[in-house]
Amino acid sequence: MDAAISPGLEPPRFEDRKAFLLAGLTARYGHGHIEGIPAQWQRFAPHLGKIPGQVGWTSYGVCFNFDGTGNFDYMCGVEVAEGSPLPSDLTLLPVAEQRYAVFRHRDHISQIGKTWNAIYNEWPASSGHVLVQAPQFEVYGQDFNPQAGTGVVEIRIPIAR
Repeated sequence: MDAAISPGLEPPRFEDRKAFLLAGLTARYGHGHIEGIPAQWQRFAPHLGKIPGQVGWTSYGVCFNFDGTGNFDYMCGVEVAEGSPLPSDLTLLPVAEQRYAVFRHRDHISQIGKTWNAIYNEWPASSGHVLVQAPQFEVYGQDFNPQAGTGVVEIRIPIAR
């Protein structure tokens, strides 16, 4: 990751989140080859608001199942209630209780990679916090406009308590 292109980061806030369940479309990506993520969101968009047991309107972009060589799974998803039946093209992802450093991305969504780079290039070494292996995710709340690609997106990084 190139620290020279990273924007200045706002200090994160810290939040404890209880366990929850996500449902969504999942695909595998290789290190540096994430160009398929916008199309994945386009495939997921018709499901929004129609997923049985969907909880609220917040959407999540989740990075998980890292293999140590830069490959990971990415889910476009929403929170669902336990035991909800799902369409066959969606999968479930349980997210355990976790503490997070929560960063805010305020630029256009096309620039979110720079915020991720800044988080990993600038923050861990100076923060005194220990990162843990757990799903990390983007939170797209009501402030985010998917058509314009604007609005605040939160990036939640799992840390040790």
